[in-house]
Amino acid sequence: MRWWLEFFETLFSTLGDIFPIVLTILVFQYLVIKKPLHQPRQLLMGTFFVVLGMVLFLLGLEQALFPLGQTMAIQLTHLGFVSLSDAPGSHWQAYLWVYIFSAAIGFSTTIAEPSLLAVAIKANAVSGGVVSIGGLRVSVALGVAFGLALGSYRIVVGDPLQYYIIFGYVLVGIQTLFAPKAIIPLAYDSGGVTTSTVTVPLVTALGLGLADAVPGRSPLLDGFGLIAFASLFPIISVLAYAQITHYLAHSDLSGE
Repeated sequence: MRWWLEFFETLFSTLGDIFPIVLTILVFQYLVIKKPLHQPRQLLMGTFFVVLGMVLFLLGLEQALFPLGQTMAIQLTHLGFVSLSDAPGSHWQAYLWVYIFSAAIGFSTTIAEPSLLAVAIKANAVSGGVVSIGGLRVSVALGVAFGLALGSYRIVVGDPLQYYIIFGYVLVGIQTLFAPKAIIPLAYDSGGVTTSTVTVPLVTALGLGLADAVPGRSPLLDGFGLIAFASLFPIISVLAYAQITHYLAHSDLSGE
């Protein structure tokens, strides 16, 4: 009974979120463009699937992904597991498994991210195959993996978030000056597509769980911010991937 109550509460909440989008489209379609919708039955069925999918996804977040991320963070930072008796910042090496888990979960969730796959397919199509689907996905995933590992390290040692972000964007600015111009917009977009349906819930839960479990850390001040790492470092990794492939291509041409 409780499950059905949560289902219908989430359903009505989702309908409230979807309604302004549908209303906006209908107003522009009938009052501005003044043409009927193309294939209205298909659109209605698609909207139904979108609403149902969002409801099930939100329920899945609450029932599985959020608890999973927090549980893993708590288990990996338990004092009995890391064998610590004093302040964590002075023994950041003891949290090695936390960094490895953060990198692994960042890489795997990014590879599974449907929005990244869609962007990679489109980028491959419009570039005539120059941008590899697999190469783009792996480079973005490696950026997220490194970013989450570094973000987890920041939580453990308690460093201010802004120093890492400022340094990261300075590096992005330097890379932008030397990267192939055609790849720069794609690299900047790659940071956004990583923060989507699969990655964000687990990363958020991981950050909050880690800040709550590490002694002396505040979930509010230290728990949030991992998403910034997951958005920033894919830009760096994609720009680096483009620079490396561009250099190798020119090296092959000069060798011939």
